[in-house]
Amino acid sequence: MREQIFAIFQNLGTLALLAIAFPFNCTVVLASLLWNFFSRSDANQVVLNENPKNILIGGGRMTKTLQLARSFHAAGHRVILFDLDKYWFSGYRFSNSVAGFYTVPDSQEDLESYTQAVRAIAKKENIDFFVPVGIFAASYFDSERKPVLSGCCENFHFDADTMKMLDNKFTFAEKARSLSLSVPKTFLITDSEQVLKFDFANEKRKYILKSIVYDSVLRLDLTKLPMDSPEKMAFHVKSKPISKDNPWILQEFIPGTEYCTHDTVRNGTLTVHCCCESSAFQVNYENFEHPEIKKWVSHFVKELQLTGQLCFDFIQAEDGTIYAIECNARAHSAITMYYNHPGLADAYLSKEPPAEPLQPLSDSKPTYWLYHELWRLNEIRSLKHLQKWFKNIWRGKDAIFEVNDPLPFLMVHHWHIPLLLLDSLRSLRTWVRIDFNIGKLIQFGEDIKYGNTSATPK
Repeated sequence: MREQIFAIFQNLGTLALLAIAFPFNCTVVLASLLWNFFSRSDANQVVLNENPKNILIGGGRMTKTLQLARSFHAAGHRVILFDLDKYWFSGYRFSNSVAGFYTVPDSQEDLESYTQAVRAIAKKENIDFFVPVGIFAASYFDSERKPVLSGCCENFHFDADTMKMLDNKFTFAEKARSLSLSVPKTFLITDSEQVLKFDFANEKRKYILKSIVYDSVLRLDLTKLPMDSPEKMAFHVKSKPISKDNPWILQEFIPGTEYCTHDTVRNGTLTVHCCCESSAFQVNYENFEHPEIKKWVSHFVKELQLTGQLCFDFIQAEDGTIYAIECNARAHSAITMYYNHPGLADAYLSKEPPAEPLQPLSDSKPTYWLYHELWRLNEIRSLKHLQKWFKNIWRGKDAIFEVNDPLPFLMVHHWHIPLLLLDSLRSLRTWVRIDFNIGKLIQFGEDIKYGNTSATPK
């Protein structure tokens, strides 16, 4: 009962805050629309392409999808988005970079209907190139483990076995180690007793438990093992849902600076690469050139001859050594830093690899999500924190808002998210946070059903 009351106040209170922000948002968006109408600025942003393609992108509720759509559209291509039926209200369907938007059944509930729906879209829209984003990187295969759009168009993604290896934290670490690449010590855990009997005495560093199956809440628990009290440690370890069917890893915890990357790869060659400092839940991206990380990634993708999109998490230890913590076989939200790069579409489509992988332009601003930043105001406890907050806003750029394409900014914050909150209110469910970046409410246990390839806040 207490949780239900909290759910009512949490959802209604958040809806009230969004209602307060609506007039300001609406004024900015209307001004931008009027400016575009009289200046025709959008027409100047799109180039004529002698060989335009029809691009299909799966994952229509995520900002990284919007960025890809804008980049393909600006290069003269036609973009179609799709998402699950329950996200029919996606705010990005209103982008002037999107020529069409469809919804499909959830592949986790009805794979055959999902497969038929995606194929019908590809046929109707004469799709030439398919890019899966978010959960659609996992829902890429049909019941026979073949690409859903096999034979219909070019599929920019990995095969089923590669996908399974990359998204599994244990098998990824084993593969990287076999290529003589640095990764933390990693042990497969299928029973909590394995952790309690582990010989920590001979280890120089602490360890952390991580679920192989993605969980948006559990991933934030970085409790160091062993703990001071054996009883406390036993309680902590046994509280985790570890089993043969739900394996975890025990991974060496390496103190240092954490980085994340976005990497686009074709035939084992990096075509797009960017690197940012990161944290457990980060939605601020600023390019950081790190030659050692780039070298690590280049070696990995070349050895496996990969084609598709990847994102890696790295730790640089105090002695300068870099270690890859994990890999996700999908696009990273850091791709929003390419908002002003004219070459991003060709980096995906061209069969000729560039001399060097594309990085954000030198004048590219760090990207952030304004409503995330506004939410963070309640976490400020000092003048120093406030100064850092203002610096992020002053130096950066909102990842969603574009003067020549302003409607998504209005519709995500005052249509898409409010409808999610209303549904949460109707079902009397609470949530951990709102992720404006990936267009969802982060709730306990919601991501488990998608397995280890579910969408993340990345």
